[in-house]
Amino acid sequence: MSVLSESAVRSALARVQDPEIRKPITELGMVKSVDIADDDSIDIAIYLTTAGCPMRTEITDRVTKAVADVPGAGAIRVELDVMSDEQRTELRKSLRGDSAEPVIPFAQPGSLTRVYAVASGKGGVGKSSVTVNVAAALASRGLSVGVLDADIYGHSVPRMLGTDAKPTQVERMIMPPVGHDVKLISIAQFTQGNTPVVWRGPMLHRALQQFLADVFWGDLDILLLDLPPGTGDVAISVAQLIPGAEILVVTTPQQAAAEVAERAGAIALQTRQRIVGVVENMSWMDLPDGTRMDVFGSGGGQDVADRLTKAVGAKVPLLGQIPLEKEVREGGDGGVPIVLGHPDSPAATALREVADKLAVRKRGLAGMSLGIDTTRHL
Repeated sequence: MSVLSESAVRSALARVQDPEIRKPITELGMVKSVDIADDDSIDIAIYLTTAGCPMRTEITDRVTKAVADVPGAGAIRVELDVMSDEQRTELRKSLRGDSAEPVIPFAQPGSLTRVYAVASGKGGVGKSSVTVNVAAALASRGLSVGVLDADIYGHSVPRMLGTDAKPTQVERMIMPPVGHDVKLISIAQFTQGNTPVVWRGPMLHRALQQFLADVFWGDLDILLLDLPPGTGDVAISVAQLIPGAEILVVTTPQQAAAEVAERAGAIALQTRQRIVGVVENMSWMDLPDGTRMDVFGSGGGQDVADRLTKAVGAKVPLLGQIPLEKEVREGGDGGVPIVLGHPDSPAATALREVADKLAVRKRGLAGMSLGIDTTRHL
């Protein structure tokens, strides 16, 4: 028979990850004590980062489940305590370093996170639906994914990812909630009810800067930014704060929408950002008799890709065409993206194909403007 030991219990606890920080609780200094009684019952004390930690129940369940698998373990009792100010300071330093001011990790030269700014010329083309479904598809592949809802006025990402959780603040760090294995942050998490946000440019810039620098995103593989429609303040701020962000343009097949989407993509010429590609949403509707109805016309996505290719002097591909299905809308309203709720549907398949192309892309200079004046001066 195996002898129950504290080291065995702590080894089990090392497999328990904090739901928000996504690191083992043993590394984060969250295990206060482990006591084993004569009857092999186990008392475990766990530090929470804050008294109002929204994940207290989940942490308790994870600890209990992990320790229950230890051979010889009897009854398990979990007691929760709260970190002191000094402990929270040490936690923040271990995660973010000891810099006086937070920095934007994705703007640093060594960052390996691929940042995609999802843009559209017009509202109502399904930009947020594409963002959320691509994020969920990428996360289902095992990638570490975050979504920043940069559409300050028309925020919708939390509902679409099925969470109304509020961020947790640890000193100057903001821990983002998680929905379907996707970390997300949105101004919706800081407002009461459906209160509108009435801000001008400088406030929008500052909010975006805080979301990028103050939020602890961890080691992300991919960060998606859901931009507001058009070419306004937020698009410019993204270019300033994360110069390496690449633009993903969403349009419908309608020519009027395509012309506006082209303008949204062409902002890359001024900001010197790369355009990763175009997604055509609501491309057609499959009818019961097997035919297709082009509800919004046809060809807009390819036209945008062709014209942007000519404008930037590098290939801008049409990454996918997403058929119009009511399950996409139902998934957004219900908080379960169609790539998870109806994974075999045509729309889900097309969205996963877009995600697959973004997942395997390698970063490089091809197609990116370097700001070099090639005019000959005699």
